[in-house]
Amino acid sequence: MAATYSFDIVSDFDRQELVNAVDQVVRELKSRYDLKDTQTTVELGEQSITIGTDSEFTLESVHNILREKAAKRNLSQKIFDFGKVESASGNRVRQEITLKKGISQDIAKQISKLIRDEFKKVQASIQGDAVRVSAKAKDDLQTVIQRLKQEDYPVALQFTNYR
Repeated sequence: MAATYSFDIVSDFDRQELVNAVDQVVRELKSRYDLKDTQTTVELGEQSITIGTDSEFTLESVHNILREKAAKRNLSQKIFDFGKVESASGNRVRQEITLKKGISQDIAKQISKLIRDEFKKVQASIQGDAVRVSAKAKDDLQTVIQRLKQEDYPVALQFTNYR
């Protein structure tokens, strides 16, 4: 009996690393001279991060700090979906950054189509917000992973449950 090997393609992020990155952002906001008096707030919710500050210029600085801290903690920039900048009370601005998790049906279809078209010995099946890829040879799976890393999808891809 021939064994089949498989792995899952998912889009996820380490929640604890994100919590740590947001904590570092808050700490840097309190200590940086140019941002100290802006009363900037950064709040991490279940599905989003909310930033409240005194100007769009300051908001841009907070974005840069957030991106930098996330990158240092191996979090992909693709998990951040920057929303519209809204004006809040007292000349302040607010922005909600949605955290992207899971692979949408459209992207899952694109991934499985690419695998079907380019790799004849490999099967891809969509399972909820993940894509399961299976083949008889581990080498085929390695080739699929290398090929997918070359593509630029709007979500961060991770390869899990490799067996």
